Parts: sequence; C-alpha cells; structure tokens
Amino acid sequence: MADSLDALLDGCRRGKPAAQRALYDRLSYQLMGVCLRYCPSRPEAEDALQLTFVKIFTRLDQFRGQGPFEAWARRIAVTTSLNLWHQHQLRGTQVDSEEATDLQQPGGTPLDQLSADELVQLINTLPPGYRAVLNLYAIEGYTHAEIGELLGISEGTSKSQLSRARRLLEERLHLQATISPYHD
Repeated sequence: MADSLDALLDGCRRGKPAAQRALYDRLSYQLMGVCLRYCPSRPEAEDALQLTFVKIFTRLDQFRGQGPFEAWARRIAVTTSLNLWHQHQLRGTQVDSEEATDLQQPGGTPLDQLSADELVQLINTLPPGYRAVLNLYAIEGYTHAEIGELLGISEGTSKSQLSRARRLLEERLHLQATISPYHD
C-alpha cells in the first residue's frame, strides 16, 4: 500500500526526494487535468504543473489541515494555471485570423522577443508598489483583497496599481520594440 498522506507530507517538509516523488506520483495526474482545463496548450499546462509542485513543496507550512490536502493542492494548480493564462493573454492583443495576416511583427509580440532576463529587468524598472502588486497578483496568485492586506493598501489601490503596472510594461515593451524591432 502507498505511504499515508501524512507520512508523505512529513517527508516533503523535511525535503526528502523520495517523499516528494511519491507525492508527485500521487497527485500529478489529477492536477495535470486541472492545468489542462485552464492553460491554452499542453506545454503551458506542463509548465503550470511544474510550478504548482514547486509552490506545493515550498508552501507546505501554509497547509493547515483545514480540509483535504488534495483540495489545497488543486487550488494552487488552478491559481497557477490561471496566472499563466493571464500572462499568455498579456503577450499581445487578440486579433482574428484576417487581421493577423496584416501584422508587421515577424518575430511575434515584443514580449515574445524578450529573454527571461530582459523581462525580469523590464519588470524591475517598475515603481516598487506597482512591481509588488504585479508579482503578488500575476505570479503568486493573490487576490486584490489579499494583496491589500499584505501591503496595507485598499483593494481598489491594488487593482489600480496592477492596471498601471500592466500599462507601463506595455508602453515599455512597445518602446523597446520600436528601438529594436528585430531582437536576436
């Protein structure tokens, strides 16, 4: 019989690779199904699944046992997948197939042309408040109410700062694309 969930979680908290692997084997099929429902492609769902397990393993101390562990893990998978979906949506405006043939960006959107390091550098140019809200919302998956509580700001301020952060990033991406339209 497979190890009990409590024993697996205890092993994961102690950083035991065998316990982490066993927990992954136990939950990965179910959580992959969740990721596939929210992500636009299988590779993005696989990325979401990997990020989900990273979050599960690094946040095990946040699991309070106030419900099934699987439900807690599922919530992480949903928020992680939705965050990736939102990032996918931010890559560019949605256009129909006839309009797409008229676009003059041979290398995709400006975001597609950035390396991960360049994207991090671009995000780091945001004012600290904007950057914090963007990271908490888009990467960590917190709600605006949770962000407000964490940062000591109102929910409306959180929403406003996220909107301004996105607008600034978009402007800077377009500016970067005009300066260097054929990024290597």
